[in-house]
Amino acid sequence: MLYEALKVSVGAGLKVTFRPWVEGREHVPATGPAILASNHLSFSDSFFLPAVLDRRITFIAKQEYFTTPGVKGRLTAAFFKGVGQLPVDRSGIRGAGEAAIQAGIEVLRRGELFGIYPEGTRSPDGRLYRGKPGGLARVALATGAPVIPVAMINTEKIQPPGKVIPKLMRPGIRFGAAMDFSRYQGMEKDRFVLRSVTDEVMYAIMKLSGQEYVDIYATAAKRQIAEEAKRRAAEEKRSGRSGD
Repeated sequence: MLYEALKVSVGAGLKVTFRPWVEGREHVPATGPAILASNHLSFSDSFFLPAVLDRRITFIAKQEYFTTPGVKGRLTAAFFKGVGQLPVDRSGIRGAGEAAIQAGIEVLRRGELFGIYPEGTRSPDGRLYRGKPGGLARVALATGAPVIPVAMINTEKIQPPGKVIPKLMRPGIRFGAAMDFSRYQGMEKDRFVLRSVTDEVMYAIMKLSGQEYVDIYATAAKRQIAEEAKRRAAEEKRSGRSGD
């Protein structure tokens, strides 16, 4: 109920305000299970993507969005539940991986759409990073659901990290043809198969988005960027002291 209400209000508002353009919408099936595997450029991706489709999409979200105390926390939890986000506890040894996989399988077994970002986190610089092989590939092979590659375009320019007020410009959403991995069913424990499936999907996303591909994980890239920023800050501090 809340999902439908928010889709009408928020979704319609996004479409009127930002006028997203869409290509390949016909690749998304009208019924039945399917996995929408998308690049991840902005927090707003999880709002623009559902806004341009008639069907409900269920994503996963970190547990913290649902457990923050206080009035703001309760409102945040209600909102994320309302837009179809599933809480995943990342505190275990294996992190969000296993919980995300099981959540995705359950969604698909109900014949619904499951949305996933194979990179595992937002791109730190607009480039496309290596997909994590566990979640996407295992869910696809366990359910036999088709994988639809999705490219979000320019959403990072609308709402860069740390910016609250979005910039008014048109984002794009491009859907690719469904990918069938039934030839690998029963092989979801083979790490080479999981890597192959993931890389095939990431290549399709790259072709759709036109992004530069970087063959490292986005989490590693973020660490490198943070370390470089710390190094530069330390050098500037030393330089400032030497100039005194």
